[in-house]
Amino acid sequence: MTTEALLRKEMVAAAIAMNDQGLNQGTSGNLSVRLDDGGFLITPSGIPCDRLEPGDMVRMAADGACYRQPLAPSSEWRIHRDLLRERPEVGAVVHAHPTYATVLAIRGMAIPAVHYMIAAAGGSTIRCAPYATFGSQALSDHAVRALEGRLACLLANHGMIALGPSLERALWLAGEVEALARQYVLSLLLGGANVLPDDEIARVAALFADYGPKSKGS
Repeated sequence: MTTEALLRKEMVAAAIAMNDQGLNQGTSGNLSVRLDDGGFLITPSGIPCDRLEPGDMVRMAADGACYRQPLAPSSEWRIHRDLLRERPEVGAVVHAHPTYATVLAIRGMAIPAVHYMIAAAGGSTIRCAPYATFGSQALSDHAVRALEGRLACLLANHGMIALGPSLERALWLAGEVEALARQYVLSLLLGGANVLPDDEIARVAALFADYGPKSKGS
């Protein structure tokens, strides 16, 4: 069982990694992890990642009620609350604004199966949710629908979301989604992409049951 203190440290490290990997910049983006009591921890609003400390993570109840503390939660706390509530298999949510994924989101474009790695996101497409104002319940509702049967989606004119059983896994997937987005954008510049058929993605998905980052000895 991972202690809350350790989760807080992991969240700081993950927030810094998001910027270092080019998935975020400044104070944009946010992440959350599920707690054993049904609540969750989420990054605070408006704090640059290089100034975050473990104690800054905001503890919230499963219904989104914020425990009394000095920092406000990310403005996107509704997305995190709703996804953790609707998806019991999910242990962490990563929301970021990486360049190529956001370029496609600005165009309202989904990512098709241009590479077999798309299976890591749970299907043959990475959908793009409709636009809604940041921090709104409408945006959360769109995200929940776009993520049905999926582990990642784009948010129109906004960014992307990646889910995982752990923070490590969700952050890894966010990086894979940005790589797919970059590959797709570049292929469009060359005249278009060859899209893999659904049955091939289904075969790959079956092989991906245990694919992804692992701890040593696992």
